[in-house]
Amino acid sequence: MGTAAISGFLLGLSLIVAIGAQNAYILRQGLLRQHVFILCLICALSDALLIAAGVAGLGTLIAKSPSLITVVTVGGVAFLFWYGLSAFRRAMHPDGLRAGNGGAVSLKAAVGTCLALTFLNPHVYLDTVVLVGSLSARFEGQARLAYGLGAITASFVWFFSLGYGARLLQPFFAKPSAWRILDCIIGIIMWAIAFSLFSRLLWS
Repeated sequence: MGTAAISGFLLGLSLIVAIGAQNAYILRQGLLRQHVFILCLICALSDALLIAAGVAGLGTLIAKSPSLITVVTVGGVAFLFWYGLSAFRRAMHPDGLRAGNGGAVSLKAAVGTCLALTFLNPHVYLDTVVLVGSLSARFEGQARLAYGLGAITASFVWFFSLGYGARLLQPFFAKPSAWRILDCIIGIIMWAIAFSLFSRLLWS
């Protein structure tokens, strides 16, 4: 069981550490110190739900339903394009977004954005449900459960470390120019993911 748990933890960590839509958003909110706990919890619990579903066998069903992935992809492309555009607009007016000052968003808006970035990204389903779920088939019984728990633990460790660790970078983000750079990077990430998803739609 210990080996299975470690394998699940390492796989889960390798899948979520890469810079993506979720991570960019959590990093930004962590720097602003806005709704950090609830947003990290939403991301971690969402991963936990999807990983559990994958380990339980839902990944096989999703893999056989390309129409479902297509619907999620279309919504994801639209949302990521809009969020990327918003990031570029913020980059043009960064003065109100110094770390710990201004740029406040309501909890409702922050949660809505977090959920959209999570569930409108088909990569989330492919990574957590399909990939983790399929690889868990190597284990049986309690070992398979331990594998899933290891992957879930990785999500909790990563998102809370990212959200609360971001404040260590606050001295750097005391200048508006740093926020301009961050938002440009976020915009590029969002549009790159959107373009990648759109390309898959065209060539699938």
